[in-house]
Amino acid sequence: MQSGLPHLQSIFTTDCVIFGFKEGELKVLLIERNEYPFKGWWALPGFFVEHNETIDDAVKRILYEHTGLRGIFMEQLYTFGDLKRHPQGRIITVAYYALLRLDDLKSQPEPVTDYARQAVWHPLNDLPELAFDHRHIIDKSIMKVRRKISYSPIAFELLPEKFTLTQLQQLYEAIWGRKLDKRNFRKKMLNYNILKELPEFQRGVSYRAARLYKLDKRKYAKVFQNELTFSKD
Repeated sequence: MQSGLPHLQSIFTTDCVIFGFKEGELKVLLIERNEYPFKGWWALPGFFVEHNETIDDAVKRILYEHTGLRGIFMEQLYTFGDLKRHPQGRIITVAYYALLRLDDLKSQPEPVTDYARQAVWHPLNDLPELAFDHRHIIDKSIMKVRRKISYSPIAFELLPEKFTLTQLQQLYEAIWGRKLDKRNFRKKMLNYNILKELPEFQRGVSYRAARLYKLDKRKYAKVFQNELTFSKD
């Protein structure tokens, strides 16, 4: 027996918040829109979900179309459904976020669709005016990251595999949005016993080369079971 309901089309979207870290700055990947509404504005990569695809499949497709990026692990963040978030009516969006190691990128992200003119990394602390409620979505995302780094090593996903303690501190400062005491930060991180000191130093720098470290995932897993927390103090 037929239900009498019409063939339903998707009326919701998905948006992608992609964080990167380089030269001491936390960055967000934005696209320049090439269609109305908000044509010419900066926005998060996002679009409508097709009626015959899952949200997870849609976010992978949409991210690739708007940036050319593939194979990025993304985690669902939140569902945004404010009445006035879209000028064309009530359109719900399911937002995802991801942390991307910029050193692993072989080329600058580039759209493969006419919906976007370009994709550019923007500093989190110097974002342009954004379309829709995308600034709110980004703010919600960074709050999620701040909470999660207190019990998970996700921050290391933004660093090169080998990093200096200065780079690590700069990353935490960029995420927290505040300066941290150098001595206390290093002492706390080293006391956690999750960093592996390497017999290697920075290369190609004009100043005194610093020692390199890497995350010891085995030790982290062991310490994590004992409720390790990275506080902002």
